[in-house]
Amino acid sequence: MSQRSMIGTRIRQKRVSSGLRQSELAKRAGISPSYLNLIEHNRRRIGGKTLLQIAQVLQVEPASLSEGAEAALLSALQEAAGAHLTGAAGSAPERDRIEEFVGRFPGWAGLVADLARRGGRLERTVEVLTERLAHDPQLAEALHEVISTATSIRSTAAILAETQELEPEWQMRFHRNLNEDGQRLSEGAEALMRYLEGAPETGTDIKSPQDELHAFLEDHGFHFPQLEGWGAATRINAMVAGAPMLETTPARGLAAQALTQYVEDARALPLDQVQKLIARHGPGPDALAEATGRPLAQVFRRLAMLPEEVAGGPVGLIVADGAGAILLRKPVLGFAVPRGGAGCTLWPLYEVLTQPARPLRATLRQADLRIEALAVAEEIRPAGFDRAALLRGHMLLRPPVAGAAPERQVGTTCRICAMGDCPARREPSILATGV
Repeated sequence: MSQRSMIGTRIRQKRVSSGLRQSELAKRAGISPSYLNLIEHNRRRIGGKTLLQIAQVLQVEPASLSEGAEAALLSALQEAAGAHLTGAAGSAPERDRIEEFVGRFPGWAGLVADLARRGGRLERTVEVLTERLAHDPQLAEALHEVISTATSIRSTAAILAETQELEPEWQMRFHRNLNEDGQRLSEGAEALMRYLEGAPETGTDIKSPQDELHAFLEDHGFHFPQLEGWGAATRINAMVAGAPMLETTPARGLAAQALTQYVEDARALPLDQVQKLIARHGPGPDALAEATGRPLAQVFRRLAMLPEEVAGGPVGLIVADGAGAILLRKPVLGFAVPRGGAGCTLWPLYEVLTQPARPLRATLRQADLRIEALAVAEEIRPAGFDRAALLRGHMLLRPPVAGAAPERQVGTTCRICAMGDCPARREPSILATGV
């Protein structure tokens, strides 16, 4: 049922909430009660002068009757209905009557939408906790650090306890080692406790250099206006040194590399040129690459680092090396990307690494989310007679276009995946070629 056909339902809801009888509203609006009854049951169209008269009597804006519920609430309920295909009694929700439900019971509709959003957040929290406690490489690294340090302390203490005559110089050295290892053990145990006690979204967990890099990029929205134009390279060191989220030396090194790449891409594709080309050709990467003569991978990076209003909408990007490890991640539209390690082997990101000359396009379905993925491989180092080529995969993510590309079901990573019948896990050969 269209929003226009729901005007009668909204008039009835407003009349009842105002305490007016149907005959009273009809009289004050200058129409017959029988005609108003047909309108309220959505059996007669209404507009123009009659709509204005009824809105005036009800003391509401005419738009609130003709437009009804906000699109966001309708979209949230549609999403909730798609995520839960059957209700508590086993019956599917009546998706064709969502607008009627919103028009008649706006309070209940808002509550249902809010509960659906909360349920989605809880599901994501459970997924994050599952990954952290069962498969997170940062947790494994922290445990390894604690265990190796404790083993070192035990070995040093055993030498001191079992050696009756030990030269003072060696004794002092062992005491120094004990002190240093004890400090390492204390720091490692403290970091591990912060990880186990911290909530997934508090930022108190153990962070790898890649985590620090992505926190830095997200803090700037993946866009750096100060690095546009000439002389930008001279500002990189100051930006990295002044970033509080870059706590470790490896993270600062990664950030410097990322910003250097940003400057190179900005020089090759200046912002004003990109804006003009998008206005002329649209945000399609292939059209921009053809117009500028630049590689698709570089166009992908440039689009992903632009604000949405410039790039023509939300754009995400995932970059992986030849071993499958994710080097850069900019999720978009709720598409789940693992914090570390490799992503789903069914992503076209990994397929292009075996076909570097062929760009790919696919519509990815991750649970109930659909997103368009464009993938291409970039040659970092050409092959030689005595060495293999080094490749890097790029996958651009953006809202899907109906019928634009074949659809494929994918997951997040093999470590946590809701796909019960995944061909990559069923056939080892497919998994091997994916990364």
